[in-house]
Amino acid sequence: MNITYWILQGLLAAAMALAGVLKISAGRDGLLSNPRMGWVEDASNRQVRILGGIEVAGAIGLILPWALDIAPALTPTAAIGIAVLMAGAVTVHVRRGETRDLAPAVVLGIIAVVIAIGRFAGL
Repeated sequence: MNITYWILQGLLAAAMALAGVLKISAGRDGLLSNPRMGWVEDASNRQVRILGGIEVAGAIGLILPWALDIAPALTPTAAIGIAVLMAGAVTVHVRRGETRDLAPAVVLGIIAVVIAIGRFAGL
């Protein structure tokens, strides 16, 4: 089961890191041209970049604490944070009527919950 959790952690960390780096580097203006990023119309450039930083921090938190065995409780805690972040993403998409954009946030949120449960059980 440990290998399964590592695979899930790697996939979720990669998704969070890529999304975070995109938000940090492109900012609000760079994301406005993407039709799947309509939510940035409701956010400032600073908010988009902060959100990107949170996603990158979550990606790091999913991997490093467990891998280095330094405060391993931070890994499932990061997974909970990502699950909350994805719940917020679902809320924003529903509020904006962007139901076609729900699937990634729902799937990533479910993966985060599975990691949190599994890793807390392994402490």
